[in-house]
Parts: sequence; structure tokens; C-alpha cells
Amino acid sequence: MLTLPPTVRIFVALDPVDMRKSHHALAGVVQQLGLDPLSGHLVFFTNKRRNLAKIYFFDRTGQAILFKRLSRGRYQLPIVQDGATRVEVDPAQLTMMLEGIDLRSVVRRKRYTRPIPPPPHP
Repeated sequence: MLTLPPTVRIFVALDPVDMRKSHHALAGVVQQLGLDPLSGHLVFFTNKRRNLAKIYFFDRTGQAILFKRLSRGRYQLPIVQDGATRVEVDPAQLTMMLEGIDLRSVVRRKRYTRPIPPPPHP
């Protein structure tokens, strides 16, 4: 399980990316997705065959890329119906994706979520 601060968001780019892209080129793709490359959020990319993955992020000191090649199998991306170019996932889903687990076969039980309090009245 990855341990990330609650302020860090994780996005999955749904369109394949050329894995020869480096820091600056991936930062440009992050901008095309409507995100700020310097925000510190993680962006997960795969290639067409979905056996390679890169995670791009900025960590206050510079741009970083994590790279992983699956020995067998393919990365299974979340299914989105409306033709979006990116989707947000939680750290548990990212961990499962990195392990090659198909998110469609995972059964998620209902969990308690804290209700959002109404805004204070002036």
C-alpha cells in the first residue's frame, strides 16, 4: 500500500502515451489533461500495449518519473463511460493497478464517509 499525504491526488491518463517521453514532454501531457504539472499530484501513464507505466509527479525539488514494466500481463485501467481523458483514483486503486490487478474484478464494500458540514452562516 502506498502512503501518500491526503492532499496528494492521483490521476490516470486514459489515452496511451509514448513511453520515450521524458520529464518535459510528460509535463506537457499533464497540462493537456487540464492539470498543473507542479501541483505535486501523481499522474499515471501507460503505453498502447499497457505493459509499461510511468508515474509523473513534482516533489518540491524537481520533476520525477517512476517507471514500471510488467513481466507478464497488462495494466487494467478504470472504466469511464463518458469519454473522459483522465480519471481520479485513490492510493489503494493505484496499488492494485501497479500489481496488475483488474479493478473490474475487485469488490469494494461500503465504508463510512464523514459527511461534509454545511458552510458557516455569516
